[in-house]
Amino acid sequence: MKVSVVIPAYNEEKFIGRCLGSVIGQSVKADEVIVVDNNSTDKTAEIAKRFHVKIVKEKIQGMIHARNLGFDKAKYNIIARCDADVIVPHDWIERIKKNFEKGGIDALSGPISYYDSKIVSKSTKASEIYLGSLRIFSNGKNYLVGPNMSLTREVWEKIKDKVSLRDSDVHEDIDLSLKIHKAGGTIGYDKTLVVKSSARRIVKHPESFFFEYPQRFIKTFLLNQDFYPR
Repeated sequence: MKVSVVIPAYNEEKFIGRCLGSVIGQSVKADEVIVVDNNSTDKTAEIAKRFHVKIVKEKIQGMIHARNLGFDKAKYNIIARCDADVIVPHDWIERIKKNFEKGGIDALSGPISYYDSKIVSKSTKASEIYLGSLRIFSNGKNYLVGPNMSLTREVWEKIKDKVSLRDSDVHEDIDLSLKIHKAGGTIGYDKTLVVKSSARRIVKHPESFFFEYPQRFIKTFLLNQDFYPR
């Protein structure tokens, strides 16, 4: 079982080095690491080159397009993804492999905590409540979270032509989850598979987090009515 790690990045010079350091320094190494440079105008690509990872460029702006290109370029049968402002634990790849080796899942996620704000709790509790509410809302089915997800190449090939391409319309991780469920796939959840993420979006743009995010959440489910797991 081999793992490709995909990291979409747009102007992440302040974070990408720490993220890649955590991804490279794993107890079980990733078989490849791909940084998708989404038209960065800062030193994101320059810093990524220092880590000797594969860098690909997505010219169409947007997280979904960058994610999709990374997934398509990934060589191996497990595709793991984190955000460029995430710090993954030293056994992240090892735990991902163990979960898939048990069988019975097509994708996997875990909770997130925040590492850089006194305002936002460093606990995983908020993440766990969010994911727990989604499970209640959808008959016990698990959902992926963007900063901490992995899936098989097989399930990606099944759904890649069905995912939404409009960042403004959907939460890409929920949209991806719904497409996996509709394709008959199973998403696993490992509560010990915790990554640390920056709280910058919540702190710097609370209006977006508390108003635009919920609106996009509703849009995601409305646009996926045919895919909603019943």
